[in-house]
Amino acid sequence: MKHDSFQEYVSEMLEPLGEIECRRMFSGYGIYRGDVFFGIISKAKLFFKVGPLTQKDYLAKGRKPFRPSVKQVLKTYYEVPADVLEDADELKNWALRAVEEQKKIKKEGRF
Repeated sequence: MKHDSFQEYVSEMLEPLGEIECRRMFSGYGIYRGDVFFGIISKAKLFFKVGPLTQKDYLAKGRKPFRPSVKQVLKTYYEVPADVLEDADELKNWALRAVEEQKKIKKEGRF
């Protein structure tokens, strides 16, 4: 399998959360905490699940939704800001919020 230093960096930064797993997915990775799918790594960019409580934070930092192709936009995943990605504590907080957002969505039956 191809060496992916960005995926390794993200995995290392998220290690304090425990139970983090990056699974190969198309041309990137899906990020899981236990059975909760909350993030995507694609083309050396990190995207987290958003919802009504968290989307505004991404928009305030000028982040855009995940766009895997020209014709497709996934408006429930937004790119993690660079300053967050570089700060382990901040990244952990944003990741935990993404996990909680996904749990809430699953609980409400809104996949």
